[in-house]
Amino acid sequence: MLFKEVIGQSIVKNRLIRQYREGRGPHALLLSGPEGCGKLAMAWSLADYLLCRQPGDEDACGVCPACRRVKKLGHPDLHFSFPVIRKSESTTCNDYLEEWSRMLQQGAYFGLSDWIDQISSEAKSPIIPDAEGDNILNQMMVTSYEGGYKVLVMWLPERMTSSAANNLLKFLEEPTPKTVAILVSDHPDQILPTILSRTQQVEMFRLSDAEVAEALESRNGLDASTARQVARIAGGSYLAALRYIQIDNATDEFFEQFVALMRMAYARDVMGLQRWTDKISAWNRERQKMFLGYAQNMIRENFVYNFRRPELNYMNDREAAFALKFAKFINERNVVGFMEELGHVQKDIEQNVNARTVFFDAALRITILLRK
Repeated sequence: MLFKEVIGQSIVKNRLIRQYREGRGPHALLLSGPEGCGKLAMAWSLADYLLCRQPGDEDACGVCPACRRVKKLGHPDLHFSFPVIRKSESTTCNDYLEEWSRMLQQGAYFGLSDWIDQISSEAKSPIIPDAEGDNILNQMMVTSYEGGYKVLVMWLPERMTSSAANNLLKFLEEPTPKTVAILVSDHPDQILPTILSRTQQVEMFRLSDAEVAEALESRNGLDASTARQVARIAGGSYLAALRYIQIDNATDEFFEQFVALMRMAYARDVMGLQRWTDKISAWNRERQKMFLGYAQNMIRENFVYNFRRPELNYMNDREAAFALKFAKFINERNVVGFMEELGHVQKDIEQNVNARTVFFDAALRITILLRK
């Protein structure tokens, strides 16, 4: 993968390229940041740059034999490590290389839930198992096959077992020459402090709405208006934007459920809210998360609507017609409360808290917020 294929993040790109071109690149790097900002894409691009036989000032060449092998995940000096479902004591990432290759070839913007769907239909939590720690040492403590760099890209190191983490630590403490470990983490606070202390940490931030919208237009064929609207809902995550556009007729249904929630909450229709909760709870978790993102966006849009600056609003005709009467209920006294409440629900859903309980409690609190 090339740096030019990574959406946005120009500051991080330029920093990494400059460091390694000047010979100041760390042997252990930790890329962290919110899901969907492009951390794994950045790691893959850096690996390509390091292994390229004729890298330029801004990117790998993309055409040399090394670049072609990196693109197909077939370079002997590039190793990926990632969470898997342990089937036995000897399970390593090598047992899942076919699935991993298929996932990456579809694009480097995906999350843990997408990966779980790819590898298992069971309700098991993937880990980087003990045997994978041994595998890392075996792969990385030998000299490179082609005389250049050896690169390890580890996705979600926070999911290592303690034994695997100790083996990674051994490698980081005594790395062989011209080896680079690139760790890609959603939750760096969950990584062993001794590992963190041996990495150079680079934080990546959420993408701008403009960057997400441009990617949706150029890569996914959305028209400019739709791309802008989806980008605002996605909240700086290209992954969230992809999930949103993959749900057929999502906008219409999300709008209808948002309107139903607000009307029943205002009327204090508890039985109606219970029926609404039952319907939303039957959706899968990703659809629920996307609805919550849509709801937060609608709260923002209706709050902005009160300022009578139409150029700042990004609503379709149905949403704008609803805002004509609804916007006055979203004001300085409750807008923060709405956003915090919906954010708490989203966090609970991500952590697999019972959806029926979470959504019904939120609906009841919304009845109070609407009266402020």
